[in-house]
Amino acid sequence: MRLSTEGLPAWLGPVARAAETVQPTQLSRFLPPESGAGRQSAVLILFGEGDHGPELLLMERSGSLRSHAGQPSFPGGSLDPADGDPLTDGPLRAALREAEEETGLDPRGVQLFGVLPKLFIPVSNFVVTPVLGWWRSPTPVGVVDPAETARVFTVPVSDLTDPGNRATTVHPSGHQGPAFLVESALVWGFTAGVIDRILHFAGWERPWDRTKQVPLDWRA
Repeated sequence: MRLSTEGLPAWLGPVARAAETVQPTQLSRFLPPESGAGRQSAVLILFGEGDHGPELLLMERSGSLRSHAGQPSFPGGSLDPADGDPLTDGPLRAALREAEEETGLDPRGVQLFGVLPKLFIPVSNFVVTPVLGWWRSPTPVGVVDPAETARVFTVPVSDLTDPGNRATTVHPSGHQGPAFLVESALVWGFTAGVIDRILHFAGWERPWDRTKQVPLDWRA
């Protein structure tokens, strides 16, 4: 399995170029432990072309899950031994496999074009490899297993860059982070942080009011 930027739409060029140069500390202050500890995992950051232009595939996790219950997220999960070496193409295989299991997408229609540096989610001990994909041949998606996924949806990139849809969340721990109020959902935490950095380094970010705060139980 390999990465390829051949045939990508021009608007994805800035994302592909950013993936080649961005450093881990430019994405997050939460980096994998130097000891190598942590659960190896991967997420698929899948860009497509919808009725409203470029869009991003997201899902909402089931409220019954042990970790990150009810949160909007990228499709993804832990690496399995069958995925292969976590230092080479294991995360690529895991990202596609998990996306198929959670959303029902056909991985044959996805072109993987980049990988971001590994990041860390302390609360769940996940070491996450964000894998970038282009939905070259879109297929129907939806909830496959309600025990894992509550819903599957796409968000136009124009909605993510709209300053009116942006805010800051404050976790009970005191940690503050970016959030997006889109598709009747509050996207926050790890997912929002990665989206925020992609928008920034791709040059898509628009000025927004960072003093606007929303609670974690926000509902449209």
